[in-house]
Amino acid sequence: MENDPFQTDTAGQQAPLNLDELNPAQREAVTSTEGPLLVIAGAGSGKTRTLVYRVAYLLEQGVRPENILLLTFTRKASQEMLWRAGQLLNETCRRVVGGTFHGIANMLLRRHGHHLGFGSSFTIIDRGDAEGIVNLLKGSLGLTGRDLQFPTKRILVNILSGSVNKSMDLEDLIYDQYAHLSEHVEAIVNLEKHYKEFKFNNGLMDYDDLLVNWKRLLAEVPEAQAEMAARYSHIMVDEYQDTNLVQAEIVRLLAHGHENVMVVGDDSQSIYSFRGADFYNIMRFPKVFPETRIIKLEENYRSSQPILSLTNDIIRNATEKYTKTLFTKIEGDVKPRLFAGRNEGAEAAFVAGKIADLRKNGTELNNIAVLFRSGFHSYKLELELNSSSVDFEKRGGMKLTETAHMKDVIAFLRLQVNPYDSLSWNRILLHLDKVGPKTAIKIVDNITRGDDPFQALSVYPCGKPWKAGMEKLVLLLQDMRRETVPGTLYEQVLVYYQPLFEIIYRDDYPKRQKDLDQLKSIIVEYADLQGFVDDTTLDPPDTSSGNKVEDKDKMILSTIHSSKGLEWDAVFVIGLADGRFPHSKAQFGEQWEEERRLLYVAATRARKFLYLSYPRQLMTPDRQFKMTGMSPFIAELRAGLYERHDGQGRQRPDPFTQSMTYSSPADLPKKTKKKKLSSDDLRIGVRVRHPFFGEGVVSKDLQGRSVDVAFHRHGIKTLHLDYAKLTLI
Repeated sequence: MENDPFQTDTAGQQAPLNLDELNPAQREAVTSTEGPLLVIAGAGSGKTRTLVYRVAYLLEQGVRPENILLLTFTRKASQEMLWRAGQLLNETCRRVVGGTFHGIANMLLRRHGHHLGFGSSFTIIDRGDAEGIVNLLKGSLGLTGRDLQFPTKRILVNILSGSVNKSMDLEDLIYDQYAHLSEHVEAIVNLEKHYKEFKFNNGLMDYDDLLVNWKRLLAEVPEAQAEMAARYSHIMVDEYQDTNLVQAEIVRLLAHGHENVMVVGDDSQSIYSFRGADFYNIMRFPKVFPETRIIKLEENYRSSQPILSLTNDIIRNATEKYTKTLFTKIEGDVKPRLFAGRNEGAEAAFVAGKIADLRKNGTELNNIAVLFRSGFHSYKLELELNSSSVDFEKRGGMKLTETAHMKDVIAFLRLQVNPYDSLSWNRILLHLDKVGPKTAIKIVDNITRGDDPFQALSVYPCGKPWKAGMEKLVLLLQDMRRETVPGTLYEQVLVYYQPLFEIIYRDDYPKRQKDLDQLKSIIVEYADLQGFVDDTTLDPPDTSSGNKVEDKDKMILSTIHSSKGLEWDAVFVIGLADGRFPHSKAQFGEQWEEERRLLYVAATRARKFLYLSYPRQLMTPDRQFKMTGMSPFIAELRAGLYERHDGQGRQRPDPFTQSMTYSSPADLPKKTKKKKLSSDDLRIGVRVRHPFFGEGVVSKDLQGRSVDVAFHRHGIKTLHLDYAKLTLI
């Protein structure tokens, strides 16, 4: 649970804080406590240590713990920082408010949400729940059917969430990023309206609602903003480069009146735009807070200097950045190595061979990682490692509470904190034999109209085929209402659910059983059910990793996005071929620059050894082979920063790559701004081309900025000229 100190702490003796362990830049960041502060923390530069010391320093200077707010992107990060601060100072640090944006939003909305019409017992829904609701609404709004070709629930939730996280109007987002769905704009907008109504009427909030409603509290309710801004007199935000526009606005509104806000981040590690993260939040921070002081942390405590010299050069050509140069006192003179394989098979064989060499020379398997741009880039390597009997873990997979059987049992517990959670009612009722979706919806609509859904269910007129099952369910729910201890409630659910579980998941229930047992060990640590239900949605544990005990017999395969924040002695970055990295769809501009930052993140994960590799031959989607060269990001590196190897450890020139030229943004001709099409350009009968729909003919004169085009394969489409990207033929 997020730390929530709402009373004064009376902790014991306070030891003097020793700042001598900090370097000059870190010490300056720690002791600059008044006014806005931007800390640009290079990879491995001790940003966590800086935040930890700053928490302790603020307390030592007399700031009350309940007046400090620490916002992080994982709950584990805030807990670890506050624990470490406590080791430096004393128990007072436990009273500091620390947590994720979503976790703190949840806490504050339960206190202040009544200003916006929300009760304190709302339920937080995850991605799977959101898709379930959207699917339900598709059916009720008549948006299903093979002929309609309406977007899937997954795509719809992506669109709805993207609109919030990117702070874009829903219609603009569709025209800009989902142009092929433009014919469904009105229906999607209507579905969004019903989705919002459904959540509000059933006391539900999704992840995006938590942020949006916290921002609304600050922007629309002056007394709520005044209370929160006064309470949190000192704000710290970690990983600021990963914030979206809503989160940046929350920080601005929360700091109103005092502007004692410190944000820490690295513009060179901003790689999550697909989640809505806005690179320009960290770049524009000094404009939002004009009195901002900027401090750069450049001393690296992770990597050897040859690795840092290469990573500095990767980011040197970035078009927008806070200029910094990483340096280190760590000894080491092994340069990064580059290998060009004949094809992906040869590249995989090289990586496997080098892993064998590293192990012979004392590097443990769990200190080796292979990183790649996309999940499918490692397929050849996985086959090679399997044939070499090398154990590996591929990072990713579902969270524990995102699996169907976990959602089943948690539904019973969610109803104890929100009896009007129709999604959970629907899930539970569908377990009953002979009860289908229509019957379940009918029951839910009936019992959630009154003051007590549990009582309404107990007197609901049952059909004979499912009466016995309903009686057992009612008995369970009555027993649960007499209990408050989370662990005991879970035991009650399991007694009822276990027989159903073995029927529903008859094919693999023994494999799933361990998840039920794992959840039991988690829930017994909670004294309050609301906290458990919130946490399983806001910060669910992984199925694959449990408590993340290090396995010395497994190496890591991971996408670069999943590797951020981690480090290994030896790192391989594979697939660095032109057209694959950067991604072939990355256009010159912000997409291109984010790909550059992605490579920077990958390279800065390495402590001692860094290997870069690419195949010279790739298979195209139509199963044709094409020759390729190295990534433009590698080609533009200065000479002498890496050694080229032939696979046997020998340095050598590469005639293939030497004979090739590569284009970087600086080499390419500047794009000229295209003239907007007008009514003179788009008369009836004019032939045009659309990037998705293909060739077509204007069938109706321009109405404002919209035009009707009859496409050869897709029929007549009404397109908005500001988004449709039409060109004249």
